[in-house]
Amino acid sequence: MSEIEPKAAGTNYTADNIQVLEGLEAVRKRPSMYIGDIGSRGLHHLVYEVVDNSIDEAMGGYCTDIEVIINEDNSVTVKDNGRGIPTGIHEKEGRSALEVVLTVLHAGGKFSKDSYKVSGGLHGVGVSCVNALSSHLTAEIHRDGKCFMQEYAKGVPLYPVKIVSDSDKTGTTIIFKPDSEIFTMGTEYNYDILATRLRELAYLNKGITLTLCDMRENWDEMSNGNGDINEDNNGEKNSKKCEVFHSEYGLMEFVQYLDGTRDKLTEKPIYLETDKTGTPIEIAMQYNSGFSENIHSYVNNINTIEGGTHLTGFRRGLTTTLKNYADKNGMLSKLKFEIDSADFREGLTAIISVKVAEPQFEGQTKTKLGNSEIMAAVSQATSLALENYLEENPKDARNIIDKVILAATARHAARKARELVQRKTVMSGSGLPGKLADCSDRDPSKCEIFLVEGDSAGGTAKTGRDRMYQAILPLRGKILNVEKAMEHKIFESEEIRNIFTALGVTIGTEEDSKGLNISKLRYHKVIIMTDADVDGSHIATLILTFFFRHMQDLIKNGYVYIATPPLYLVKKGKQEQYCWTEEERKAAIDRLGQGKESGVHIQRYKGLGEMNAVQLWDTTMNPDSRLLRQVSIDNAVEADRIFSMLMGDEVPPRREFIETHAKYANIDA
Repeated sequence: MSEIEPKAAGTNYTADNIQVLEGLEAVRKRPSMYIGDIGSRGLHHLVYEVVDNSIDEAMGGYCTDIEVIINEDNSVTVKDNGRGIPTGIHEKEGRSALEVVLTVLHAGGKFSKDSYKVSGGLHGVGVSCVNALSSHLTAEIHRDGKCFMQEYAKGVPLYPVKIVSDSDKTGTTIIFKPDSEIFTMGTEYNYDILATRLRELAYLNKGITLTLCDMRENWDEMSNGNGDINEDNNGEKNSKKCEVFHSEYGLMEFVQYLDGTRDKLTEKPIYLETDKTGTPIEIAMQYNSGFSENIHSYVNNINTIEGGTHLTGFRRGLTTTLKNYADKNGMLSKLKFEIDSADFREGLTAIISVKVAEPQFEGQTKTKLGNSEIMAAVSQATSLALENYLEENPKDARNIIDKVILAATARHAARKARELVQRKTVMSGSGLPGKLADCSDRDPSKCEIFLVEGDSAGGTAKTGRDRMYQAILPLRGKILNVEKAMEHKIFESEEIRNIFTALGVTIGTEEDSKGLNISKLRYHKVIIMTDADVDGSHIATLILTFFFRHMQDLIKNGYVYIATPPLYLVKKGKQEQYCWTEEERKAAIDRLGQGKESGVHIQRYKGLGEMNAVQLWDTTMNPDSRLLRQVSIDNAVEADRIFSMLMGDEVPPRREFIETHAKYANIDA
């Protein structure tokens, strides 16, 4: 037995090694514990935390207007006309309540039901975390006829709360600048991400007005460039971008917004709003001719992406009521097989929003509601509202049941196709697709697969790859657009079957056809590699649509990527440089040609096949030099709407989207 070498005296573990983090130090030391991460998502989460405080005021009936401003220096101003954070001396702390709220974790009015009956921010860490992670924060409070102010640097007060003027209004204004020492990947806010969340909040809280303004000179580079030119008080033009989000009818308008790109089966959404059980419940739903189920649930404005008891209650009430109505009217008498609960949800777009005084969250991301009493409340409310609607609208009822029967028939047709895929998966031992060039390593965490456009590029990729950990699956042409295809057509597609089989995933049972088991996934990097032209972009979008609708867990787990081949090769003599953007191309010309294009050869890559194996490896496949874009879902509701608009049947919304977002058209000969 070998001896254990004694440790040096300086490595003793004693009581002195126990570190106590004072105040907000813990937040700065471990920011990801409080805001998720220190990348783009965490950066935008700071805004959501402050806005949520204002929304809580609005839900209590004390606030009607909330304004968010992205300032020129990328600081953010959040202003509301609520009651204003209390500024009096806190008896226990011996200092202003404002300072306590902004500097003490788990301090706030959310714990007292006398202040807030329902709240989105339940842990009291929101605005204090924002303060801790900001290089500078200013709080301006209007209440009690005065305007109070206090400033902070990295969570530390610069001076006690002071009165700066008289005031005849009430409200809270928070101005904060994210600390670049924390957010090392950048502190620039994306207008569209904030706009999506504020639009969502406007629908979830009808009657409230939310305004978003971008005061940056280059706001068009931070968003889609579709800004408004406004006039200031002197009538002079300025280039800020502003949008106002306001909804009179709440979730009913939300469903219409989401279903705006689909062919509807009912004239108007089915809507209910009740608080008879003591829990405010609001639901809006509408059927369309599509084949996907699009149900989004919220608790106190929090998107419960993992569902929970409120979603279970809705599904139970929906299935029971529709089945009872169909049976009572003899609509299922000729059907030779049982209707499955999933059949009642195909082509359904629904929003469920509940306001719970003491929500219990569970699940991996703490976004799954666990309150058992909510299930029965939502189920009963759904059943009652749906029964009334079906009796009052027999034509719509017939359309819905016909859709359910169609879904059931297609499900039975899909069963055989799905079983075919199951038999051909690697777990069944029947081999992999013939076109797949697999890798040697069997550790999924080390392996990656490239889904490559075309056999030609696939051949080049097979030659240039590292066979140890890189697999290649060439795809022939454009895969099926799953947004417009019934389920059995999807599983009958050879290219899609090859993707399932190569990845090694299993498909859900007949009772849970949308389920996906990725425990046997063979690669933890699934890389879409297509040509840098219009057709290549279309193929990538088709593959992403397939992943979003049928393999969403791959995206949620961070396994899906898009390869970025270079657009140009700039050469002069023996010097050469690959360029991925137009700006890089111009810079390369300036460097190699001293600003002149004469003598500089520029090659535009439109297809992967234009590169040889060495070039493809160096630019697009080599982990040390390639540029991969990870696919993520920041907002499932907006992603659902975008995919339906881009890949669905309705042309006008797609045309409007292209006209709004396209800065230029690149027409390939």
